Amino acid sequence: MSLSLIYVTTGSREEAVKIGRALVESRLAACANVLAPMTSMYWWDGAVNEADEVPLILKTQDSLVEQVIEKVKAIHSYDCPCVVALPISGGNQAFLDWIETETAPKQQP
Repeated sequence: MSLSLIYVTTGSREEAVKIGRALVESRLAACANVLAPMTSMYWWDGAVNEADEVPLILKTQDSLVEQVIEKVKAIHSYDCPCVVALPISGGNQAFLDWIETETAPKQQP
């Protein structure tokens, strides 16, 4: 099974929590980490901007990356949100197995 970390920047802690919770509840991500605020500098609309943002890191299966991207775009307040997937090349196998288990389709009782 191939796994990915997905890095997202958001405009506030509340937005990061909202997006993270939606992805975990829908089992598109096994885990969401909301990090401390950061300062971002970037080009937008022909000018350099500086803004406080809150990063969000998600753990999921590669097969779910496109669905995660679409859900983030649907919820996110930005016109063009940063959503990038990074492959997980190794790690604690028990944790990697947990990501796979928590993002696998669940059978209804």
